[in-house]
Amino acid sequence: MEYPIIVVGGGHAGCEAALACARMGVKTLFVTIRKGDIARMPCNPAIGGLAKGQLVREIDALGGEMGLCIDYAGIQFRMLNRGKGPAVWSPRAQADKTAYHERMLSSIEAEKNLDLIEAEITAIAMEEGKARGVRTADGEEIKAEKVIIALGTFPNGLMHIGEKQIPGGREGEPPSRGLSDMLAGAGLKRERLKTGTPPRLLKESIDFSRCQVQPGDEDPAPFSFRTKKLDVEQIPCHLTWTGEATHAIINANIHRAPLFSGQIQGTGPRYCPSIEDKVVRFSEKPRHQLFLEPEGRDSEEIYVNGLSTSLPEEVQLEMVRSIPGLENAEIVRYEYAIEYDFFPPYQIHSTLESRNIPGLYLAGQINGTSGYEEAAAQGIVAGINAVLELRGKDPFVLGRSEAYIGVLIDDLVTKEIWEPYRMFTSRAEYRLSLRQDNADERLLGYAVRFGLLPREQWEGMISARKAVRRARRRLETESVTLEGSGKMRAARLLQRPGVSLEDIEPLLPNGPLGLGKKEGESLEIDHKYRGYIRRQDRTAEKLRRMERRKIPDGFAYKDIGALSTEAREVLEKFRPETLGKAARLAGVRNSDVSVLMVFLERAGDER
Repeated sequence: MEYPIIVVGGGHAGCEAALACARMGVKTLFVTIRKGDIARMPCNPAIGGLAKGQLVREIDALGGEMGLCIDYAGIQFRMLNRGKGPAVWSPRAQADKTAYHERMLSSIEAEKNLDLIEAEITAIAMEEGKARGVRTADGEEIKAEKVIIALGTFPNGLMHIGEKQIPGGREGEPPSRGLSDMLAGAGLKRERLKTGTPPRLLKESIDFSRCQVQPGDEDPAPFSFRTKKLDVEQIPCHLTWTGEATHAIINANIHRAPLFSGQIQGTGPRYCPSIEDKVVRFSEKPRHQLFLEPEGRDSEEIYVNGLSTSLPEEVQLEMVRSIPGLENAEIVRYEYAIEYDFFPPYQIHSTLESRNIPGLYLAGQINGTSGYEEAAAQGIVAGINAVLELRGKDPFVLGRSEAYIGVLIDDLVTKEIWEPYRMFTSRAEYRLSLRQDNADERLLGYAVRFGLLPREQWEGMISARKAVRRARRRLETESVTLEGSGKMRAARLLQRPGVSLEDIEPLLPNGPLGLGKKEGESLEIDHKYRGYIRRQDRTAEKLRRMERRKIPDGFAYKDIGALSTEAREVLEKFRPETLGKAARLAGVRNSDVSVLMVFLERAGDER
């Protein structure tokens, strides 16, 4: 059996990678241990959130499936950070995790260029140091020109519940041992990380009257630009808090927590710590907020967001029942922490292809990231690049000024990853331009060029852009009169704090602008923040100039005596592809960048 591309791993990275390859017209084999676990949500049953929502919109604009799936399976939709500036508005949706899985699986099974099989992959087949297929646990070899690995937390996964240790990639599933060991044997450096999930509670055992209701948005916005309108009956979430009794239980049993007993060696995420870690690190806080989130429209399980722990089962129950509204709660599934192997991503190119093993692409948590959205973003980039490389085309590498996806991958290949990496709005220098509302304007052209979306999508967006430009010209030329302000150009009035497009439109002498909600919102944001956006654009152009200066493969940093010792060591380790990436490496000074620029120009002249 032989395929051009094989994708291994049925999580969110694998799904987007496999669909991208197939939709670009390449016959692809998608391998997972169990079809019933395709696009499973083993942790939080939600998509989006702060900065993650921007990633989902970008995946969608590139022709990915995640946005369409959550629009279909969402049970509550909220736009977070509405009280702050538009640069940090982020969509989030609570998911019916079963419906999400079913929707993704149906999309995969309907894709004509995609074959889905159940098998365990234990090794990469190699020829002359390059990936040339996979080997199954049954000894079968399946040949391929490109292989994409997206293993999640399965590589040598080890679950912890108190003193108990259970080998597994997640609850009820065995770890992946052979493949991780094989990759390490082939020269890839590997390390350990840790993550975990909270307990799940029986819905009917919770007293929601003692909790605070958290409803969805009245007019929910869809994730996908291809979803015209959401028609969904939303289900509320609830808030409650830990208290002194909860913290006393945790402190009395802290010696039994694997994180503190030394049982867990892997590093966990600082931004999403376990409840015992929060109680120890923030001992001055009298309580911590918890979100009670349904796992589905008809599910009896409630996910307790914020109560991640690896304490023993009997302590988990005592802790849960010390929380308002949960006094009689029954635990359906106990929490566990999980340690797993990852391969530090300085070992991959920006295309996500391995530096050590050509033809092998790594995507998702195997690169040290956390989150469904970060994984899916890497998956679609790996899939696109595998096809482009197969066809001898230029690689697809998004810049930091183009997309959150560009920021994500640039961070992975230029920074030391020592904890699970999560996307934040603060990581994006150009976040005012990289908003959730304009992802289609920024990225849809790529999707059409690669054949991931039909040209009609592009034409529709161009038509919308023209409408926005016409509306902008009208604002700049038409004058309005506002009580107490006198007569002035509409554009100038719109720049005032507290004045919205909705306030101005009824006053325009030539009538309403005729824009849709999305286009009107984008126009208003662009206009109000025009000065800041132009300043960002100038800075971004300087960055793009540095990114255009390529560094040849095998560039001999060690021979450049004018570089600092630290810079030589860092540059040899990370092997940056461009001068811009070199400048962002920790340990590389401005003076080192100047030296590099001179030597790169000299090398260019010698050619």
